[in-house]
Amino acid sequence: MKQFKLDYKSPIGMIEIEGNEEAIDGINFAERQELIHVPQQDTPAVLLECAKQIHEYFIGERHEFSFPYVFKGTDFQQAVWHALPSVGYGETASYKDIAVAIHNEKAVRAVGSANGKNNISIVVPCHRIIGSNGSLTGYGGGMWRKEWLLQHEQSHQLKGNAKKG
Repeated sequence: MKQFKLDYKSPIGMIEIEGNEEAIDGINFAERQELIHVPQQDTPAVLLECAKQIHEYFIGERHEFSFPYVFKGTDFQQAVWHALPSVGYGETASYKDIAVAIHNEKAVRAVGSANGKNNISIVVPCHRIIGSNGSLTGYGGGMWRKEWLLQHEQSHQLKGNAKKG
């Protein structure tokens, strides 16, 4: 099946969205400034919807994502990636929390490794995983982005809670 790419210029850098007619299989930061992959007539609707939802996330209007995406990795990696969305918007969890969630409590380091190989950034929130002592740990997109994403979510979570009251 033919692969397509679409760029989204976020407040923290260029994001390259990859996928086919049916699902997204990559959302990654591209270390460049220029838009290369712009919408074309044959750009699949799922890529356009993904870019729209990511935009809504960055303006604080979206906390969850609903477009289809697929994982490419080992069974263990996929188990970790499937567990990551259980960490709610504006919240954090430790690598050990994820290891417990996938019923493999001793696999903390392996969870960290799988977390680092997540290919669906932001949507599958590997940025919400921190050290068991509360410290920020590695992030493939750069620690400054991880910090920005966590602060962004926490500030919009508070605004969302204020609206409910």
